[in-house]
Amino acid sequence: MYYKSTRGGLNSISSAEAIKMGIAPDGGLFVPERLVKFSLDQINSLVELDYRERAVYILKEYLTDYSYDEIVECVNNAYSSDKFENPEIAPVIKLNENVSILELWHGPTCAFKDMALQILPWFLIKAVRKTNDDSEIVILVATSGDTGKAALEGFKDVGGTKIIVFYPQDGVSEVQKMQMVTQEGGNVFVVGVEGNFDDAQSGVKAIFTNKSLIEKMEKSNYKFSSANSINWGRLVPQIVYYFSSYADLVKEGEIKTGDKVNFVVPTGNFGNILAAYYAKEMGLPVNKLICASNENNVLTEFINTRVYNKNRKFVKTISPSMDILISSNLERLLYELTGHDSDVLNKWMKELADEGVYSIDIATGRKITELFWAGYSNEEETLKTIECIYDEYKYVVDPHTAVAIDVYDKYVISTGDITKTVIASTASPFKFNESVAKAILGEDKIRGKSEFELLKVLSDECSLKIPKGLRDLDKKTTLHNNFCSKSAMMAEVEKILKI
Repeated sequence: MYYKSTRGGLNSISSAEAIKMGIAPDGGLFVPERLVKFSLDQINSLVELDYRERAVYILKEYLTDYSYDEIVECVNNAYSSDKFENPEIAPVIKLNENVSILELWHGPTCAFKDMALQILPWFLIKAVRKTNDDSEIVILVATSGDTGKAALEGFKDVGGTKIIVFYPQDGVSEVQKMQMVTQEGGNVFVVGVEGNFDDAQSGVKAIFTNKSLIEKMEKSNYKFSSANSINWGRLVPQIVYYFSSYADLVKEGEIKTGDKVNFVVPTGNFGNILAAYYAKEMGLPVNKLICASNENNVLTEFINTRVYNKNRKFVKTISPSMDILISSNLERLLYELTGHDSDVLNKWMKELADEGVYSIDIATGRKITELFWAGYSNEEETLKTIECIYDEYKYVVDPHTAVAIDVYDKYVISTGDITKTVIASTASPFKFNESVAKAILGEDKIRGKSEFELLKVLSDECSLKIPKGLRDLDKKTTLHNNFCSKSAMMAEVEKILKI
């Protein structure tokens, strides 16, 4: 299996090279030159396997320059019982006759990013060795809240690496911020950026492609790589949990192998739902991919109108991991749906960079609406959904998951489709406890309490155990106090690396 850049500047490189580089030199994203196809018999063979075995079965098809034993080692290191509190890793919980919840937040940082970021460091270490490279790898990350902590946790004290995480200074929850600024590890660096996530993400992309900085890096034996979902090594593990959830539904007798299901995914950067698209293209029986946005609904508008326009007011919401106006992974989808046409993709991406807006052709737009349905949820609807789900099922969801549930309800009302549906739950409710407690308990019970005090309130009131990764977070020492403007991000990198 070989990989190429969406922008057309690099072809036929190994998965190890693609994972090590993260982003292509031409600014494009790596995609496989061909897609793996699974038969229904192969999908059925996953039913009796556990999560780790399913992961090996799928990953070995895309990482063909890794040996079988190497992939097993990566999987076992990533999805170990000391990192994931639930032995099923990504359990599927039945909510009602038509809807099941795929819980993706049982890892060390209580967010779905752990599903990929616990395995990426192991992929990367082996990739460096495989390519006979003795450089020290510098992982550069922009985060809207969850990726940062998950990447820091995954890469802390991993030999031959340094990790620098940029987060929007006032754009993450207190819990998310404390998870990052208290991060231990001799190779980890955390920097707050004056601006929003898109400012941080644009700054990181600019650093990746700055030729003079790359030359300085090489002289000091450094190379950049990425832990954001632009890295194929981040995206490919996410394909696994869509197959795994389907196999679990078959195992529980909810569906038969071959029956189609819907997947609902709350997403801002489009990576999580893109993994579901790849699963569908590989043969997983998917009826509709439902893309759920918050009030930063650039993806909803794009899917429904064919116009991508980031020139709009940026809204800070109670689902901050989706507060994104530039959805990087959409580039991969457009590349696939245009038949790998780099010329037209480059045109659209240049228009996005120059004007902040582009329009796709009718044929590509039609393909998108055949695959996807899109909607969004405002703040009031999100809070109401958290309250209603608890009242009806005594099940507690975080705001991102609530966005997905509300958009799914709108989908059913709009289409009448009652196909069995899996909703991706992307974060523990404890991670966004202020919003969750407000929705379930009301303003009076939370007034005057910090996010950290509310952890216990939510635990007591809803009879839930506080996840290990969030316990006593406020008692930890702040180790990272660095802040910079978005224009000073490159200088900050040079200062950290002393180049």
